[in-house]
Amino acid sequence: MLYQLYDLHHAAWYPVRLMAEATQTAFQNPFMPASYTRMGRTIAAGAELIERTTRRFGKPEFGLPTTKVDGVEVAVREVPVLRKPFCDLIHFVRDTDKVHPPVLVVAPMSGHHATLLRGTVQALLPEHDVYITDWLDARKIPLSRGKFDLDDYISYLIEFMGHLGPHTHVMAVCQPTVPVLCAVSLMAQNDDPNQPASMILMGGPIDTTAAPTVVTELAENKPLSWFERNVIQTVPAYYPGGLRQVYPGFIQLTGFMSMNLDRHVGEHVKLYQHLIQGDGDSAEQHRKFYDEYLSVMDLPAEFYLQTVENVFQKHSLPKGTMQWQGQRVDPSAIRHTAMMTVEGELDDISAPGQTRAAHQIVSSLPAEKRGDYLQKGVGHYGIFNGRRWREQIVPKVRDFMLTHDTSGRFAPPAQQQVAAE
Repeated sequence: MLYQLYDLHHAAWYPVRLMAEATQTAFQNPFMPASYTRMGRTIAAGAELIERTTRRFGKPEFGLPTTKVDGVEVAVREVPVLRKPFCDLIHFVRDTDKVHPPVLVVAPMSGHHATLLRGTVQALLPEHDVYITDWLDARKIPLSRGKFDLDDYISYLIEFMGHLGPHTHVMAVCQPTVPVLCAVSLMAQNDDPNQPASMILMGGPIDTTAAPTVVTELAENKPLSWFERNVIQTVPAYYPGGLRQVYPGFIQLTGFMSMNLDRHVGEHVKLYQHLIQGDGDSAEQHRKFYDEYLSVMDLPAEFYLQTVENVFQKHSLPKGTMQWQGQRVDPSAIRHTAMMTVEGELDDISAPGQTRAAHQIVSSLPAEKRGDYLQKGVGHYGIFNGRRWREQIVPKVRDFMLTHDTSGRFAPPAQQQVAAE
């Protein structure tokens, strides 16, 4: 009944939320004289905090209407190119004749929406033809659409890479590093002609034993039956996905918030202070971040439990026991697809070493097709968003992709430098 209790709690706060929203609107109205006083700003700030802490945040938009290609601003459209029951493959179509390397960004299916990677996509758009996996909220998917487990996830990725062709570069952020490595391994084992040109694995749990964290220790110390009893819930019948078994997003969010509770409380105190001081820019930055961070989705129970079991408990991929539809996954079969790993020095979710472990199991790949980068001074989120991502990580990822381009249309970085000189 936890799901119903959560909904009941949300509904019980509805009158308070309406009152807070009305108060906020009144004391921010430019025609209200009190809105120009410190007392008025204090009341409006308190009302906004109440409204935001009792709200359920919906899925945000990517909100990337334009980008700059060679210094020229061009329009960007989001076009679904493949629709699956649990995922849409979205293409960010740029209004330009310029041709750039295609990149498939595989977003995490770990509670947040793909829009969490807005900054990732934004930084790639000027020099890449970007696609992204937009995973759907299991709460909204009817039971008639069937189940979705780890095998299905890997199958989706193989289909997406097959659709985009052999010159694609695939980038996995966090959780999907494991299924992406599995998918590319299987394509290599089966001599698939659409094996990607390169894969970038960023801050993911390839081998959690390489660098344990609070997250990995929790998953290892509890039996799978504990997760089934305590975190798997049935979607209430009044949702489109009624009666589906899921790992609710609100449970995942509670776990994330509790890991750094002091920091999150401190950020909301700062928002309160910014609003009173009239610092609109800082307040807006807070809103944008938390509108995204607090927007969560439900995961299919089959996928979640299999991920916990295979990735965090059995360590199936590094131990060589991972299977897909009865076929053993063999990363040593990868010889064509270049591989780069990216980690953050301060990552407390997928600690440094977990992702780099991929180089040990992709044992047949030549040294010239490998890359490894540790970004100093960033945590998990900073690997794929923020200033260091844009200024330090993106150039290295771009150069790696150009170096291992298989289409013959793009010059490697060294040749570009010579041409510029």
